[in-house]
Amino acid sequence: MDMMGPMWMMIAVLAILGGLKWVLRRVNWWVYETQLGDKRHALPPGDLGWPFIGNMWSFLRAFRSNDPDSFIGSFVSRFGHTGIYKAFMFGNPSVIVTMPETCKRVLNDDDAFKPGWPTSTVELIGKKSFIGISYDEHKRLRHLTAASINGHEALSVYIPYIEENVVSTLEKWSEMGEMEFLTHLRMLTFRIIMFIFLSSESQEVMAALEKEYTDLNHGVRSMAINVPGFAYYKALKARKKLVAVFQSVVNERRNERKTKKWLKKEDMLDALMEVKDEKGETLQDEEIIDIMLMYLNAGHESSAHTTMWAIIFLQQHPHFLQKAKAEQERIVKERSTTKKGLTLMEIREMKYLSKVIDETLRLVTFSLTVFREALTDVSINGYLIPKGWKILVWFRSIHLNPQIYPNPKEFNPSRWDDYTAKASTFLPFGAGSRLCPGNDLAKLEIAIFLHHFLLNYELDRVNPESRVRYLPHTRPADNCLARIKRRNTFSTQER
Repeated sequence: MDMMGPMWMMIAVLAILGGLKWVLRRVNWWVYETQLGDKRHALPPGDLGWPFIGNMWSFLRAFRSNDPDSFIGSFVSRFGHTGIYKAFMFGNPSVIVTMPETCKRVLNDDDAFKPGWPTSTVELIGKKSFIGISYDEHKRLRHLTAASINGHEALSVYIPYIEENVVSTLEKWSEMGEMEFLTHLRMLTFRIIMFIFLSSESQEVMAALEKEYTDLNHGVRSMAINVPGFAYYKALKARKKLVAVFQSVVNERRNERKTKKWLKKEDMLDALMEVKDEKGETLQDEEIIDIMLMYLNAGHESSAHTTMWAIIFLQQHPHFLQKAKAEQERIVKERSTTKKGLTLMEIREMKYLSKVIDETLRLVTFSLTVFREALTDVSINGYLIPKGWKILVWFRSIHLNPQIYPNPKEFNPSRWDDYTAKASTFLPFGAGSRLCPGNDLAKLEIAIFLHHFLLNYELDRVNPESRVRYLPHTRPADNCLARIKRRNTFSTQER
């Protein structure tokens, strides 16, 4: 009898805990689903997780493990291959879409969906950046800035500067010994994008700004918790510093333009300050600063990570490495003796290298998802996406789908031979009207670096088995600690 009391007490505690868990698991259901009335029965399968945090713990747990795709895998195993699931992500009731057809609908239907990025992302990148403005504003700003970023003339102008920096930097790195390859790649790509936008090459300023961008980027897809110790808090401080720097640059440039001795710098800032819409109106300072902040962040992070992984993958597969290298040697040998350096035409002749870059973009999937918000109740595949709910277009599930890409986790540039990706099956830069506006510039920068690296250098990793981290972007835990070794086997001056 003496044992019965504690046993019943334990049973009671377990029952209370079980009941509490049952209640907590239904809080989000009660708050967000019951208000839909009978329409809730048309919601996609899934669950909204715990109060406030929703499914974020399982998301973070998966992406901090060796199997990030276990997050979506858990939805598939519990609810089947529906390709559309309800969840609670980044503080909002959401729908995750993982199949090309549904992704195509969400990304291209501007009447039904608008950008739905988390509060943290919009606050950090800027309310006047492309991710924070309406469809009409986006269309206006994209039209005004597109030629300055991805236009044929602009790309041709950027090539000599990019190439000069790549050549001199690789030579410098080859004499450094051990270095964090990714960290130094990011500094290089940041220097390039800074020059394109601001004609700035101050090492001290750029080092400081790149550090702030690192803090900013870690908070872009975090929970909007503005408390010391959280990524969002640190990222907000970084944004304030970046905005202050850019505002001072804009003010200085405006003052320079008022003087008789002003000389046009031919950089992106000049272009943004001069551009006028059909009404003759120029961009406001807030628009200029948020556009610069957005481009500078995306323009160096994605290029650096993709370049690093392309080199790692190629060296892991000597057959593909030799094919890529042979193409670059051929391009140089066929060059006229009067030409010095790469041309845009030569870069567009790098057909195999383009496949290497595309395969790297697919396999790494730098941006694992983009966010939209339903402007009205929308029906997709018989399921309801309620007005105001967020939609996460899950790129990883598409790029790593074995039905679309056989052996999807295998690096194989040759899979692109005589193959054209069907609509919404290859989305490294998104799709629709909000396709990443800097995609051509990013691929140009990657191609120029790979051209010179393949001809004359190799990567000697210190920890080739280094653990891979997936947040905020896929990278080796040691940031690819390595030595850059010069081969001395080919010169770009040879023919």
